[in-house]
Amino acid sequence: MPIKIQNDLPAIKILESENIFVMQEDRATTQDIRPLKIVIVNLMPTKVATETQLMRLLGNSPLQVDIELLQMASHKSKNTSDEHLTKFYKTFDEIKDEKFDGMIVTGAPVELMEFEEVDYWDELCDVFRWAKKNVYSTLYICWGAQAGLYFNYGIKKHKLPKKLFGIYNHMILNHKHPLMRGFDDFFLVPHSRYTGVLSEEIEAVPELEILATSKKAGVAIICSKNGREFYLLGHCEYDYDTLAKEYYRDVEKGLDIQMPYNYFPDNNINRKPVMTWRSHGSLLYANWLNYYLYQQTPYDLEELKKMYAE
Repeated sequence: MPIKIQNDLPAIKILESENIFVMQEDRATTQDIRPLKIVIVNLMPTKVATETQLMRLLGNSPLQVDIELLQMASHKSKNTSDEHLTKFYKTFDEIKDEKFDGMIVTGAPVELMEFEEVDYWDELCDVFRWAKKNVYSTLYICWGAQAGLYFNYGIKKHKLPKKLFGIYNHMILNHKHPLMRGFDDFFLVPHSRYTGVLSEEIEAVPELEILATSKKAGVAIICSKNGREFYLLGHCEYDYDTLAKEYYRDVEKGLDIQMPYNYFPDNNINRKPVMTWRSHGSLLYANWLNYYLYQQTPYDLEELKKMYAE
């Protein structure tokens, strides 16, 4: 089944060229089916690229998914046109009376700032607070994961000795967990960040469980034991060339940036990187959609009020 997204969204042409089934609004309205409703809080500066990456993964399952894109009204985007944001994105005020099966919170290039220094932090906290009663399960990515852990549990991020940048091997700690079903014992995930979280601080919270970790990259996947929160410290949604673009950009700026680890063949920056993480990324998102949204979210989303009433 397809993902349903707005007509004319730039991601449509790219996804259709990859044989990913995309259903535009006009056709979807004629189907008698209750799709999964997912809101994507897109905090990345490269919004169009991030939209495409996430929709590629969400579209790789038998389930019909209805996508809503959310921007922060308190932040002025420097890299995405006002026309694109006005046409395809909503603000929190526009969706706060709705209910969703799932929410995805992306990363953001603000890691070295304190959370409270980020200009949209208060608004993002409102979204996190709202999600507790209006979203069944949330997937937090990279900085979004660190922000979610800080807001929900007071877990702080810690600056790394140097940027964690490259493709890293990970091992599963709980093979029986539904999110990890079908995974190999080891799998690869891209990372691109200056901060991380400590395993001992995660383990000190009874409500949380570490599902996957890496000897070089540290904690990678964390979940709440009730299945309503998943924290991904890496970027399994990245395209094959995303890290290369980041590397070339930083080199042009004259920044002290190392070559991405385990990324360019033979460490030759002139060779095309090999995609080694997409299958596990697709499986992770399919498992989340199936086991935590399709099978557990109430058919009538208004029942979320009863489930999570104080």
